[in-house]
Amino acid sequence: MDLVKVYLIQSITTAANNLRLNAQQIEVVGLLRETIINSKDVGSELLSMKKTTELSKIAIRLGEIYNFLMQGKVDFIKISEQFREHSRYLIRDLNQFLENVTPKIYKDAFNKMNGDSSAIDVELVDRSNLAGAIMDKEEKADYNKVSEEKEKNIFSVVDFEKKILSPIKSVDELLKKIPSGNVTSKELKDCHDLMKDHAELANRNGFQLITRMHEIVAYAMDEIINGKLLPDKKIIESLRACLIVIAAVVKKKDVDITGYLNRAEEFGKKYFNQNQKV
Repeated sequence: MDLVKVYLIQSITTAANNLRLNAQQIEVVGLLRETIINSKDVGSELLSMKKTTELSKIAIRLGEIYNFLMQGKVDFIKISEQFREHSRYLIRDLNQFLENVTPKIYKDAFNKMNGDSSAIDVELVDRSNLAGAIMDKEEKADYNKVSEEKEKNIFSVVDFEKKILSPIKSVDELLKKIPSGNVTSKELKDCHDLMKDHAELANRNGFQLITRMHEIVAYAMDEIINGKLLPDKKIIESLRACLIVIAAVVKKKDVDITGYLNRAEEFGKKYFNQNQKV
């Protein structure tokens, strides 16, 4: 990844870390970062975003940082000071952006920007009123009678949620047992296969953050099975952080999971990005 992308992504991350974000807002930040990471031409991408109402304000601020970097006037002696200044200015714009843009709005705007207005997006059912901690067992939702067509669509969404959430508790219990060695290779292999399948499911439905968290756990299971990764306490806690992020995003818990997300992503970058995907 080139220096410009690294600088922009770190600026976004630093600004986000200064905000109290809920799970939905964290996912939007993840989508924004992935837009920059996957862009073949960041300048053109930001220019297109400026022309899109929902993305324009944040794109203008990021465009200013981009132009500064591309002017070739970067003073590396003062780079830390310049970075702090850029991140500080970005905080207010990012906060306003996240107050108005949901993951669906972002993806719809991005698809429209790229002429892919036919892209299908699955909206998670709002579970903000459910009680209990993030890692609690899933509760059944109560829905009013609707038309047959709408009922079919709602069922498919609920089915997606239930499929993603149902193994979280058991996987968490498995992770807790790994350091003691009280697990079998079959249990680890089953966990790997399950996380891989659910990563593919989340990816098909357009949930990149959920996909990423599943991929990290699946890859880690494979590395542990092959003896390439020593599952110490720090690694186990990083993997459990992935599960917490998954549960919070799917349930749309209005809690700050920034610390868990940062831990999960740092682990993923260290052990996952350097190798092929599962």
